Amino acid sequence: MRVVVVPVLSDNYAYLLIDDEKRIAACVDPAEAHLVLAKAKEEKVDIVAVLTTHHHYDHAGGNAEMVKQVPGIKVYGGRIDNVAACTDFLDHGNKFNIGSIEVLALHTPGHTRGSICYFCSEPGKEKEGSVFTGDTLFVAGCGRMFESTPKEFHDSLVNVLGSLPPETHVYVGHEYTVKNLQFAVAVDGSNESLKQMLDWAQEQKVQRKFTVPSTMKNEWLINPFLRSADDSMRSICPGCSPVEVFATLRKKKDSF
Repeated sequence: MRVVVVPVLSDNYAYLLIDDEKRIAACVDPAEAHLVLAKAKEEKVDIVAVLTTHHHYDHAGGNAEMVKQVPGIKVYGGRIDNVAACTDFLDHGNKFNIGSIEVLALHTPGHTRGSICYFCSEPGKEKEGSVFTGDTLFVAGCGRMFESTPKEFHDSLVNVLGSLPPETHVYVGHEYTVKNLQFAVAVDGSNESLKQMLDWAQEQKVQRKFTVPSTMKNEWLINPFLRSADDSMRSICPGCSPVEVFATLRKKKDSF
């Protein structure tokens, strides 16, 4: 299993999830189909599926063109998410394969009501898997809350994605890392891991390098939205529950 990053639009990430032995791939959120198809040609693989994290145009907007360009391609998306050109509707816990790669659908309401994250692994190597999180989880952040409640979004982050192995590689939907870390430092200034990560992310940006993948272990250290139950976050909303802390953090980030 191999992942290739494909930058699209102004700050989106699309991806190729490749089975090198079979020379096939799934593409994740191919908002600009021509760029994803060109990268697949460069990698000498055939795209057999689209994995759509949610229905917003900057993620699903290339689906129809993928269907047009690749006859018979499968387009996966959440059953209640109204994904463009979807052929295969997914519920939480559904599994399917891209060659030898097993893909597990995780329903993660928050950014949209029907958002799906995709946990991908090879047989017997589940601890070394990768998850594609769209706009649910970012490096050091999370997406805006459009169609769900704070409780649902908090549960998606902490209990669904948070239950994945610590070594899981995290591939996110946007390059928002520097801004997310600046916010994280503002609300958790004593966290030295954050300051080091911000320095690194700023240098990556200067050098035009990616800040993906992160790992779930890293996100538990730096992501304030995952850490809403930590004592260091309590000053954000004194006497509040973790869900209330999360909701307050999200509101603060919206205007940051």
